[in-house]
Amino acid sequence: MNPSEDPDDGSGGDPDDAPGGRSGDGPSEDPPAARDRDPEGRARNARPRDGLGRPLPYGAPGVERQPEGVERSPRESLTEAQDLLDRGMPFHAHEVLEDAWKMSPEPERQLWRGLAQLAVGLTHAARGNAKGGAALLLRGAGAIAPYEDTVPYDIDVTGLTAWARDLADRLDGPVAAAGNAPRLCAVGGARTAE
Repeated sequence: MNPSEDPDDGSGGDPDDAPGGRSGDGPSEDPPAARDRDPEGRARNARPRDGLGRPLPYGAPGVERQPEGVERSPRESLTEAQDLLDRGMPFHAHEVLEDAWKMSPEPERQLWRGLAQLAVGLTHAARGNAKGGAALLLRGAGAIAPYEDTVPYDIDVTGLTAWARDLADRLDGPVAAAGNAPRLCAVGGARTAE
């Protein structure tokens, strides 16, 4: 409840209402806005998103979101996430990696969670949030580092860790998402950040 709707504040309306508005008429009689829901009834913002996952106004053209809860093999998850990273869509890559994290066996959960954090870190870096981007990149690097000796699914843990630390160290404004996307797997090595 906002202060203008508090029946005990005595204001009778929102002091910011424009002249001719409903100021003084009491609380709005409009029903609260319905929350966006997915087909299963879970709350989910249906606003379109741009390539970096930022919400756009309803009705604006946007980038189709990744479906949630899709079961993929680890290789399929890595391939799909890499494609999205290469296209400058780290937010969407994060959604694929998050599904893998939530569906992975316990011994691999930190690996997939760390990969998702790396994608979110790149998302924030591309949006210009240097502090948040650096924090998530370093958190993701820390989460995947324990897997360095096992090299699951040919994931380039060493290269990804170095990439994340390098990018985090030099963030001071927005970066190009596609131009700074890492290589997830050792095949071809990790791309160096531009």
